[in-house]
Amino acid sequence: MFGPSNPVTAEKRNWVPVAVAIAIAALALLLVVVLGHRASQPLLASPTAAPADPYAGMLELSDIQMSESTNFAGGKVTYLDGRITNRGLRTVTGVAVQVTFTNDIGELPQRMTVPLNLIRAHRPYIDTEHLSAAPLAPSASKEFRLIFEGITPIWNQKMPQGQVVHVDTR
Repeated sequence: MFGPSNPVTAEKRNWVPVAVAIAIAALALLLVVVLGHRASQPLLASPTAAPADPYAGMLELSDIQMSESTNFAGGKVTYLDGRITNRGLRTVTGVAVQVTFTNDIGELPQRMTVPLNLIRAHRPYIDTEHLSAAPLAPSASKEFRLIFEGITPIWNQKMPQGQVVHVDTR
């Protein structure tokens, strides 16, 4: 009644293009998830302390304050904001800071190394940029932000300790 009366004359569907389109869409979704997850991860999550960079002694990190927020996925994001001053003679184009989070019994459950980003704007929200976009000249000082996601739940929520472990200069 609704279809052709003779099944022999009905058109046969070619499912190959549909299968290829589904496979491409699944691969694209997988790439977005994997690359998006990697982009939000710290540079390094290491249980051992990295040695300080030789130029690190020329950089002063001050006025450090900690804050937290929740991201769109419901995860917690922790920020360390402060001021970086270049006391050396070179222009700084990149900094990585290793931060140690402790627990209530003094153990070191997590150590993360993240890039130091400069605060570009405070309104309507805090916007950051990589240090290479606005290098830090000798004797200059700028506001910075360190961003942490995925901190261990056994962290005691106290101010973590940090040190500069990598500096790019020119």
